[in-house]
Amino acid sequence: MSADQSLLARTQSLRRGVISLIVLAALYEAVARSGYFAPALMPTLGTVAQTLFDSIRDGSIVVHAGVTLYRVLVGFALAVFFGLPLGVMMGRFRAVENFVLPLTSALMPIPSLAWVPVFILWFGLGDTVTILIVLYAALFPMLLNTWTGVRAVNPIWLRAAGAMGADERAMFWKVIIPGASPFIIAGLRQSFLRAWIAVIGAEMLAASSFGLGWVIFDAKEFLNTDVMLASLVVIGLIGFAAERLVFGSLERATIYRWGMARAAKS
Repeated sequence: MSADQSLLARTQSLRRGVISLIVLAALYEAVARSGYFAPALMPTLGTVAQTLFDSIRDGSIVVHAGVTLYRVLVGFALAVFFGLPLGVMMGRFRAVENFVLPLTSALMPIPSLAWVPVFILWFGLGDTVTILIVLYAALFPMLLNTWTGVRAVNPIWLRAAGAMGADERAMFWKVIIPGASPFIIAGLRQSFLRAWIAVIGAEMLAASSFGLGWVIFDAKEFLNTDVMLASLVVIGLIGFAAERLVFGSLERATIYRWGMARAAKS
């Protein structure tokens, strides 16, 4: 894909995203002004925007978003740190697969938030519990996608690299990672999504006084729906930016550049 085509694709994708958000906002505003819900329960977008602006101006929402991002990124980084190499080893060594896969099959169905009371008893309230919940939620998608990607690498590539004298290190960086990259990036996406969902839920239950999840839970107690919705807007914007800017750029720099996938046509 040429630079012009890549820029055009990104522009079209951004335009479609903006249109979708505008349609959703218009539908919400129509319901909010219909009188079906009381203004305290469904404030207009203007009220939500004013609340968001005020919280940005006084810095409160920035602090809470920063704390939440810190918890997400630490837990997500730990999930990648453990899940990526373990997934590679599962795909390369049958003994590791036979040991880890049953554990994964048993633990993955347990919702991450089900561990919150247990972790609170073990570690108390605060960052440790929230980060562990994020790690638990994000680990399995990273692990399983990497394992699937390594298993999907064409055996002919591995045999050809071995015949040309590639050692295990070269095989890993030159064949396995590029070949498994679509699955790995899909795992990164899913892990980040699971991490973001988990951190908000964990903050509602285990955070002491900071984080977007805590803000939503605290605002619910006082029926501050505008604060809740403003926090949801921030969560959505951060997720949108991560999806479009971080993971989209990572795809273009890896799997499209290596020819492992084609960009979808508009």
